[in-house]
Amino acid sequence: MKKKTIIYLSFLILMNHLQAQNNVLEEYIQEGLQSNLTLKQKQSSYEKSIQVLKEAKGMFFPNISLNARYSVADGGRLIEFPVGDMLNPVYSTLNQLTSSDQFPQIENEVIPFLRPTEQETKLHLVQPLFNPQIYYNSKIKSELTNVEKADVESYKRKLVAEIKTAFYNYLKTIQVLELTDKTGELLKENIRVNERLFANDKITIDNVYRSKAELSKLDQNIAEAVKYNKSAKAYFNFLLNKPLESEIEILDEMKLTPLEIELQYSQENAINNREELDMIKSYEQANDYNLKMNKFNKAPNLTAVVDYGFQGEEYRFTSDDDYVMASFVLSWDLFKGFQNRAKIQQATIDKQIIEMQYIEAENRVKLQVLDLYYAVEAVEKAITAAQQEKLSATKSFEIINKKYNEGQASLIQFIDARTTMTNAEYNMIIATYDYKIKYAEFERAACLYEFRIEP
Repeated sequence: MKKKTIIYLSFLILMNHLQAQNNVLEEYIQEGLQSNLTLKQKQSSYEKSIQVLKEAKGMFFPNISLNARYSVADGGRLIEFPVGDMLNPVYSTLNQLTSSDQFPQIENEVIPFLRPTEQETKLHLVQPLFNPQIYYNSKIKSELTNVEKADVESYKRKLVAEIKTAFYNYLKTIQVLELTDKTGELLKENIRVNERLFANDKITIDNVYRSKAELSKLDQNIAEAVKYNKSAKAYFNFLLNKPLESEIEILDEMKLTPLEIELQYSQENAINNREELDMIKSYEQANDYNLKMNKFNKAPNLTAVVDYGFQGEEYRFTSDDDYVMASFVLSWDLFKGFQNRAKIQQATIDKQIIEMQYIEAENRVKLQVLDLYYAVEAVEKAITAAQQEKLSATKSFEIINKKYNEGQASLIQFIDARTTMTNAEYNMIIATYDYKIKYAEFERAACLYEFRIEP
């Protein structure tokens, strides 16, 4: 019972450790999705497209404006009204008949066409009643908004893969630096042994120099490894929009995700979920709406216009000065030089192009998934071979090292065994993290990563 309890506790510790490792990377991914500058730019473009869509939908509603005009005029045309010539003879006759002056003579009227002062203040309402351009324009803007949204989601997948790749590359440099430190300790020990053997006249001085030369060569490799380490750290922090020298939390070697999914399923999942294909579908739908809009250009547009306001020579807002006028405005383009026919043909050709683009993109996605699937398989097999190579090289070095310390092996044999072991360990590091990087790329291509939904 006690032994089973220990095994169970050990299993829980291991699972918690692996979960903690996954959480570290997952938290970095969430941080990148929140702070990456390129993603923020794409999100801003998407938010802008939403406002463009709202603007297009706003064209369905009436447009109400307040218009005020005050005019001062002088001169211009005159309207002559011969009221005196028409009435004065009548008035003269009446005065003779009545023997009085009750009907005085009047002058002819001259009325200026432009009034000296005039004001008009009105509310002007325009309401589209039938306008296919407005309807299809809003549909097109809706599809273009979907394109921007899909672009954001597509970059999110790309960003997740880049963060994982940058993280694994950084861990790779850490492992390489640890390997160089381990190799340095072996070389320093080799120098100490050679100096002792030379002091006892067991070897010549050239062996000591050769050992020191090997250590100097390693120092050059360490300098290169440090450079790659700093670059990998800087790029990872760049993706997270953090100071480039920020420390990165690392744990022990992470668990490898086995390739258990079938190729056909991964291709189907990619076809059903790749945002790039959704973008092409939205473009195709937008083009269809554009085609319909051009076809409806043959139809008339009907608009209602209502004006309510006040007119007069002075600013007076009374019932004697107000007015209202309602109109229905019909606009119908009967001939525009065959422009609309050309637009319809263009949209039809665009539809054919987009359909071919979709087929090509679909095949490209399948090919990408296939290439990465077999690349992951190849690296997975390479890990097994690298493990065996590392085991054999390590055992071989242990035997040669023991013989060398006892004076039964040459320095050339020691260096060759040490180099073989170092290369085997290096290949193991490269194969391990290449697998993780390739799997991250495959995960993106096949849309296997599930985004965490924040509460």
